Amino acid sequence: MIPDGFAIGHWSDERGRTGCTVILCPPGTVGGCDVRGSSPGTRETALLDSAKKMEEVHAVLLTGGSAFGLAAADGVMRFLEEEGRGYRTPWGIVPIVPAAVVFDLNTGSPRARPGPDSGYSAARAAAPDGFAEGSVGAGTGTSVGKWGGMAYAMPGGFAVETLRRGRLVVSAAAVVNALGDIIGERGDIVAGAREPSGAWRASGDPLVRCDAAAAPQATNTVLVAVMTNLRCSKVEANRIASRAHDGMARAIRPAHTSFDGDTIFCLASGSADADVDCAAEIAAEATARAIRRAVSPGTGA
Repeated sequence: MIPDGFAIGHWSDERGRTGCTVILCPPGTVGGCDVRGSSPGTRETALLDSAKKMEEVHAVLLTGGSAFGLAAADGVMRFLEEEGRGYRTPWGIVPIVPAAVVFDLNTGSPRARPGPDSGYSAARAAAPDGFAEGSVGAGTGTSVGKWGGMAYAMPGGFAVETLRRGRLVVSAAAVVNALGDIIGERGDIVAGAREPSGAWRASGDPLVRCDAAAAPQATNTVLVAVMTNLRCSKVEANRIASRAHDGMARAIRPAHTSFDGDTIFCLASGSADADVDCAAEIAAEATARAIRRAVSPGTGA
């Protein structure tokens, strides 16, 4: 179970191989964000900087369709406005919906992209449990191990991992569309660039991944939304987002490359007191586990 008050919903286009995923937040949620990849596609992430005034986040959109998919955030905003959820001004409600994209135009139809109606449908479908994992939502058209070229890549996916310590609950929702291979807890490759024989291309020499000449440039990106019931400041939410990237680096090799737009959000609802460093380490571990889970057969990826 994800932390109380959060909800996750998907919209998927299985034929076009794209989709989007929406995370709805409980009232008073504080947001942070850390972008590490060099090729990001984002919306409203600057607003989450510790120096910016806005404190509350109402939803986060994770979407396929590359930069086109950012339009799905308009539909999420429409849904939230209808529900009366957003930043209240004298002239109306303005929902705050940060968003980030993965590039999936190379796995299905390049003309298939999530739009406003897609975002609205995903938000409307959001639930605190029972949401699907695997090749669904923003994970529909994802792939991993593209450092060797698309001919050797494997499907990516979407998954959620939840960890608890006392009253503290931390969940990581991951959309895995990595240039790199996915690495297990013991350092073994669990998904990635694979030879026709079934052997991992990097099993004999991990440094072969340095040769990314065959990689489709800027067609990757891993997105993570960390959800927690921690009570923390915006500065601390940004620190947790930053620390959660440790988990991404544990589970993906290479991560944060010039061809990735790796982005992590932290969403803190503020109902539990706990040590921030503890929460950050749990967030990193949950992130690593969610990434591995997203490509495992049990998720349907």
